[in-house]
Amino acid sequence: MGKVIGIDLGTTNSCVAVIEGGEPLVIPNDEGARTTPSVVAFPRDGDRVVGAIARRQAVTNAQRTIHAAKRLIGRRFTDDEVSRTRSMVSYSVCEAPNGDAWIDIGGAEHSPQQISAMVLDRMKSIAEAYLGEKVTEAVITVPAYFNDAQRAATRDAGRIAGLEVLRIINEPTAAALAYGLGKTGHERVAVFDLGGGTFDISVLEIDNGVFEVRSTNGDTFLGGEDFDSVIVEHLLGQFRNETGIDLHGDPVALQRIREAAEKAKHELSSITETEIHLPFLAVTAQGPQHLMAGLSRVQLEQLVAPLVERLVAPCQAALRDARIKAKDLHAVLLVGGMTRMPRIQQKVAEIFGMQPERGINPDEVVAVGAAIQASVLKGEVKDVLLLDVTPLSLGIETAGGMFEPIISRNTTIPCRKSKVFTTALDNQDMVRVHILQGEREMSEDNKSLGILEMHGLPPAPRGLPEIEVTFELDSNGILHVHAKDKGTGRQQSTRIVSNSGLSGDAIEQMIVEAEAHRARDRERRAVAEERNQLDGLIYATRRSLEEFVDSVSPGDAMNIRQAIHQAEEVLDSQNGDAIGRARERLALAAQRLSEGIYANARSESAALGGGSYTPPDMSIEDDLVDDGV
Repeated sequence: MGKVIGIDLGTTNSCVAVIEGGEPLVIPNDEGARTTPSVVAFPRDGDRVVGAIARRQAVTNAQRTIHAAKRLIGRRFTDDEVSRTRSMVSYSVCEAPNGDAWIDIGGAEHSPQQISAMVLDRMKSIAEAYLGEKVTEAVITVPAYFNDAQRAATRDAGRIAGLEVLRIINEPTAAALAYGLGKTGHERVAVFDLGGGTFDISVLEIDNGVFEVRSTNGDTFLGGEDFDSVIVEHLLGQFRNETGIDLHGDPVALQRIREAAEKAKHELSSITETEIHLPFLAVTAQGPQHLMAGLSRVQLEQLVAPLVERLVAPCQAALRDARIKAKDLHAVLLVGGMTRMPRIQQKVAEIFGMQPERGINPDEVVAVGAAIQASVLKGEVKDVLLLDVTPLSLGIETAGGMFEPIISRNTTIPCRKSKVFTTALDNQDMVRVHILQGEREMSEDNKSLGILEMHGLPPAPRGLPEIEVTFELDSNGILHVHAKDKGTGRQQSTRIVSNSGLSGDAIEQMIVEAEAHRARDRERRAVAEERNQLDGLIYATRRSLEEFVDSVSPGDAMNIRQAIHQAEEVLDSQNGDAIGRARERLALAAQRLSEGIYANARSESAALGGGSYTPPDMSIEDDLVDDGV
């Protein structure tokens, strides 16, 4: 049975973990880093790149480098959050035929699910390289306040990446799993999760391996990207005041300022002042213009004060929903890179009246929790029971376009709830149950999940029929809706399958494209390995020829030099077969050099000993074994 991995698909960085020998392990990437930037780039002269290499070329390829795609996943183009994202990123966001927000890269449109799938595929490859086996199953985390469409879109991203997503788990819940695994006794904890794009707060009860989520709240558009954006606007304003130049329309300059802003934010978590120097940011008739600015921690905290204040209301709401007070908590866990900011830690202490727990790594704990949940689902980790909640209310549309909740938010899942409704018109022979998700009073302001129709009601005055609507929500978040006419016993049911905005055919096509890209990646890797082997052989052969040129005839020396030259000509080729043939030719030519070297050695040995050369009667390996080495 193959390993199941846990993936924290983050807005800024992603992380992958696995359970090895009963212990969670964060898997480093091939650069040795334990997290990987959630960045995908499309260079004009090559295939896409993912991770740190994509992030490093962002300045020179700003409009084709995609970051924070998680903020668009499962969202409509008309959403306010999409408008805000468009103003913060250097790439183009467009409206897809189905009305979703997609990304335009040089005329080629990509869904956020595809971009996220590329990041997930990178995490999958990191795990496969470490484990030495194919990985096909995963548990993926999402912000606790993601709605049904966003969760479905994340699941589809996993499918496109070639992963069977066993469970979508809330990020704060995953963090609590990692924190509470193996602990005995009872604890009540709040998980404060402020990442690159979202903010979540969850209150959980941990009791001898039972993890029960009491409440969850948050903001799906509040995170490190917003803090960076505030600094960027501050620097743009300062540059405009000093030079009269507005850089909002310059994507390259914006990307340079964005990277400098993020770097300054990180530095101000450990020092009180930093300097920002960006030479040649623009050119005018007076010459090149540079940005030189100082930023202190006090200034930064003043700039982001409105964002910090937005953290308060969700925390208070989560405590109210859990029916506890802050003093009833045993610990507050910090999750997400933004919680390293001193002002955030101070605010947490102010909200909850206690210092937050510092014994967990905020960048890795979510992936670790996902790996634990993966092992629970596979039966590898015992004595752990997770009782999660639904983050948003589920209900139906009633007369007048009102939204009537049936399953309220923060209800523990799985669950089953029913309500009785009646008809709005005389002699109504059909009821139409419009199923919705959200917290707004009016139906049009909430997310539509589907429609169930029941036909064949007997004629009756309005208000007389009794229609019982039952919602069943299972542990995977799949909603089953049943409608029953209590008078006739007639029933109708439907299964609400999460819809991410992509059709089944579109998803299958994206899976095919992703597999084709993986095949190209394997081919490129094979070519790169051939090239590295050839490069090493060229280096070794040239060194040996320079040192032992007297051991071969002039003709053989010329043949070796010619083989080296031919090998160097194809070294930069993308043709793996040509590189392989050049390596074989060079290897054959280099053998003549080796034969000459050892022939000379035999001659010299015979001359010194006065006898013939006798080869050893055992291998070096045998000799080492016999000597007990």
